[in-house]
Amino acid sequence: MNIIYLHGLNSKLSDEKREVLEKYGQVFAPDINYSEKHFQPDHILKQFSNTELNVIMGSSMGALNAYAISEIIGRPALLFNPPLAKYRKIEFSHKFTHGLSPKQILLGGSDDVVNAAETLNFLGKNLGKSELKIKVLPELGHRIPIDVFSSQVEDFFKKLCY
Repeated sequence: MNIIYLHGLNSKLSDEKREVLEKYGQVFAPDINYSEKHFQPDHILKQFSNTELNVIMGSSMGALNAYAISEIIGRPALLFNPPLAKYRKIEFSHKFTHGLSPKQILLGGSDDVVNAAETLNFLGKNLGKSELKIKVLPELGHRIPIDVFSSQVEDFFKKLCY
């Protein structure tokens, strides 16, 4: 299984988290420069034009891009604190080709970067036919501790692989 993990703004996939993901497949974690352009799913996909991506994951800015990529290629996604409401002007649906795909979304109730209530409101207005599993952890901030990351990844793959 090929897993793409998209890091957040000014971040990288840690060795600890990579190790968790490698239990489930080959991990691709490109270095992405978000400083000039935050939303760049087409650019990211071009880097993997010869790779079949089975699962899309991302955190924060990476989760924003992972959300769109999931829709574009029709693959399931695990998203940590996606700032969807901050980018509501982006027309997500204008070029989706494979339709909606299942997503598991984790939001931090104490996140001071991505407001969980705004994200829930955005999702409520833009659900379409997506199958979503949304979890809000009241005490969770923007950073995802390794134990939370591990449990969310395990839960995601259990449901994905039956």
